[in-house]
Amino acid sequence: MKKWTLLLIIVTGIVVVSFTKEEVTYEVGQISTPKGEILLWLYNETPKHKASFLELAKEGYWDSLSFNRVIPNFVAQGGCPDTPAGFTDSEYLLEPEFNDNLLHEYGVLGAGRDDNPDKLSARCQFYIVQNKEGLHRLDGDYTVFGKVIKGMDVVDAIVNVQRDSIDQPVTLITLDVDIITLGKKDLEALNFTIPFVK
Repeated sequence: MKKWTLLLIIVTGIVVVSFTKEEVTYEVGQISTPKGEILLWLYNETPKHKASFLELAKEGYWDSLSFNRVIPNFVAQGGCPDTPAGFTDSEYLLEPEFNDNLLHEYGVLGAGRDDNPDKLSARCQFYIVQNKEGLHRLDGDYTVFGKVIKGMDVVDAIVNVQRDSIDQPVTLITLDVDIITLGKKDLEALNFTIPFVK
């Protein structure tokens, strides 16, 4: 074997090894609460909502807020309170991103909104579906943009706390929302397969 051929094989081998060692990582939402940790997969199929969640989490927007509406067999809702101010500030409104393959199933992450005719999302507010049968009456009306990949036991605990007449927890359930990176092996350890959505 000629010297240059051997050198080319060695260099090619090094390049292949260097490419295979570099693991692909994914940005995942992390919500820390007094009840435990919730990890969220954010769908690429709803790019505006995903980008908005990443932006607000990295800014620490939700870190002074809480889960402010919790209803068993319905949702755990967090972020800005249900007030007109939370739904009228154009900086915090997003066009809907409906997808027939992203439905209101147990554990999905959705964007809150008021009754505006354009179905604009209030990006400062999110909810997690806790009903095990899903909430399909919301399909096509509210944007689903993610899914819980760890911590539905935490969500179940949150919706079952003592609450007042307007479904606010009697004891504050604070939010600390961050973005962490996980690799494929980390996701596999959580029994999560990266979804392919048409």
